Amino acid sequence: MTNTLRWALPVALIALTGLNTAPAAAAEAKYFKGKTVTISIGYGFGGSYGMYARTFAANLGRHIPGNPTVVVKSMPGAGGMKMTNYAYTVMPRNGHDLFVPPDVLVINQLMRPKKMRFDAREFTWLGSSNQTNSIMVVRSDTGVRSIEDMKRIKILGGTSGKASNGYISPKLAIGMLGLMGDVITGYKGSAKSILAIEQNEVQMASFNWQTWRSKVPHWFEGKNPYARAILQVGSKTDPDLPNVPMLSDMVTGDDKAVIAFVATSGALGRGMATPPKVPKHVIATLRKAYDAMNADPAFAADLKKRRLRLIPTKGEALQKIVNQAISNAKPSVIRRAAALVYGGGT
Repeated sequence: MTNTLRWALPVALIALTGLNTAPAAAAEAKYFKGKTVTISIGYGFGGSYGMYARTFAANLGRHIPGNPTVVVKSMPGAGGMKMTNYAYTVMPRNGHDLFVPPDVLVINQLMRPKKMRFDAREFTWLGSSNQTNSIMVVRSDTGVRSIEDMKRIKILGGTSGKASNGYISPKLAIGMLGLMGDVITGYKGSAKSILAIEQNEVQMASFNWQTWRSKVPHWFEGKNPYARAILQVGSKTDPDLPNVPMLSDMVTGDDKAVIAFVATSGALGRGMATPPKVPKHVIATLRKAYDAMNADPAFAADLKKRRLRLIPTKGEALQKIVNQAISNAKPSVIRRAAALVYGGGT
């Protein structure tokens, strides 16, 4: 074989590949061009779900072929589960409708199966842009300076619904550590819960650090701060809070397995998914677009401007986390978690 022929074959293959991919790219651009992509969230716009979703909407469209318009739709209720049930049963399966999954949807599916009309394994995960721990924050004027103080001082917390991380994480801590307190529900998202703390309706809430640092960073300033972070629930310490104790380090035996089960929520963080049965070629396009958005300096700058962090995870990795969490969950661990959070009923 001559040198000319040796070089000609790879060039010809590259040319053929280009001919094959060009029509596919054109077809995807046509599929999205002139369309509106809707991102649904299960909470109000004031919390971290709303802030991330609106940042996604401002940046994702330029990475999708055809550059569709991207908007955000709020569907609050049941700690984000109303929207999740909608995404599973009703949301169109065409790739033009996406959603920001609640980070606790796997936990809720396993602990409250009769109320959850979805299987998280059938959603397709596009990617995530942040990982989250649940950070318990208490007003300083309560006299609580550390989690040990809650063994003698009764504290009332507030959150949206019993399916939210803002309910599950503090109820676990109260049950496992023998703390004095409870959590009431009914506040429409983290913003309303934070307002309730300022109005002294409640004295505590447990949200991801992104919510606290973006909405009320002044609470934690100075020698006598308005509020203190006293506990975090997750799989590893939040990089911003190296000195705030982890619940997993304060328990032993079977309760460590319960914390590991609940900590799956931190890995899911704030990202996007599609409802079941979206065509594979559309999924490939959307995952590629999401990864490109996460790598875009303009997206990182937009997040920073909104006081949001970027800790990216690919969709395939999230899919694996979800599938393994459900497949490997032990019934005894699930029962223990449900008993601590919900007592006799779910």
